Amino acid sequence: MSVAETLGFFSGVQFYDHPSFRMACQQFDTVAEHLQMPESDRAWIKFPKRSLTVALPIQRDDGSMEVFSGYRVQHHLALGPTKGGLRYHPDVTLGEVAALAMWMSWKCALTGLPYGGAKGGIACDPRALSATELERLTRRYTQEMIPFIGPQIDIMAPDVGTNEQTMAWMMDSYSVHMGHTVPSIVTGKPVGLGGSLGRREATGRGVGYLINRAMDTIGLNSSQATAVVQGFGNVGSVAAFSLAKYGVKIIAVSDVNGGLFNSKGLDLYQLEKHVAQRKTVAGFSEAEPITNEQLLATPCEILVPAALERQITEANAGKIDCRILAEAANGPTTPEADAILDRRPEVFVIPDILCNAGGVVVSYFEWVQDLQSFFWTETEVMDKLFRILEGAFVQTLNTSRKRKISMRLAALSLGVKRVQEAKRARGLFP
Repeated sequence: MSVAETLGFFSGVQFYDHPSFRMACQQFDTVAEHLQMPESDRAWIKFPKRSLTVALPIQRDDGSMEVFSGYRVQHHLALGPTKGGLRYHPDVTLGEVAALAMWMSWKCALTGLPYGGAKGGIACDPRALSATELERLTRRYTQEMIPFIGPQIDIMAPDVGTNEQTMAWMMDSYSVHMGHTVPSIVTGKPVGLGGSLGRREATGRGVGYLINRAMDTIGLNSSQATAVVQGFGNVGSVAAFSLAKYGVKIIAVSDVNGGLFNSKGLDLYQLEKHVAQRKTVAGFSEAEPITNEQLLATPCEILVPAALERQITEANAGKIDCRILAEAANGPTTPEADAILDRRPEVFVIPDILCNAGGVVVSYFEWVQDLQSFFWTETEVMDKLFRILEGAFVQTLNTSRKRKISMRLAALSLGVKRVQEAKRARGLFP
């Protein structure tokens, strides 16, 4: 097999073929061209270092056995151990996980964290599994991953469909295998087990902070601004509350079951109570229902996609009616939609690898605290978080203005360049 054929084989046709991975590769190729990156560096930096696929047989509560598919992709190890979440979702594939790992690499490099990117997933519907079944599945996955994870190898965290309890099971499974407690094997775990104060809220608070900085940048008065949040989960709900504290009126939200709209503003505290009881925003009496398509096209100052990938596409990018597009989700905007947004200078984009970086930054803080067995107050955590986000925002904005490029290309070029420099400095092992 020739070199070209080998690179083609590893380009995703067999292993990683998925719309999100193709999208991540397309973004990388654009950045590589912008940076005038040598062809010899491109495949070396683009493709994942290590990819794992495991079969996960568990016993269901009714006594039957079912086998689930599990994945973990470690994108690069040039800057330190890999870091990234673990998601439970029926549609998880190796290609999707590989794309998320790549984006995590650029995110960690952009914010100056000593990590490579990683991501994991299990193809399952966590809502269809009991707590005991989820525990069996989590522990089995952890057992299969033990040769490839560790505090200096790969550290997991919660993502879609997982939470603090998932991380507690993972920590316990790994610790039992090692023969001693190892809290630094995961982040996003309960505070009582070595978790960090402020970790659960970190991503949403970071989104709120960066939107506030964007409002300052474009001269938008927060007290006169309205916001629409797609995805009222952990990130979206915390971002909504954070924006409300800045004086922004939240007029629409959604989740997997539907959306809500109230032109006078939603009562977030009443909505939170409703969600706690019903497990969905749908049916909230103080707002009218709207579809996802209507939500994304709702006129507002701030649009926050905080759901899954590829929500803003070529079909709806021209219909978005906002001043700030804050990408709280990973990969919510396709390259085709980006091309449309590039022709709309009135829309200020806070790209995903910057906008949602608060979670991995505070995960890094949690890892550091666990390694030192020295823990910080929530005020200290948030102060350090905002300092890092401020630095990344200013660097991205300055790069965008200096080179006359989009905020996305500016953020990606900063992240990719740092990974390239680290790999070059370390060289190839002979």
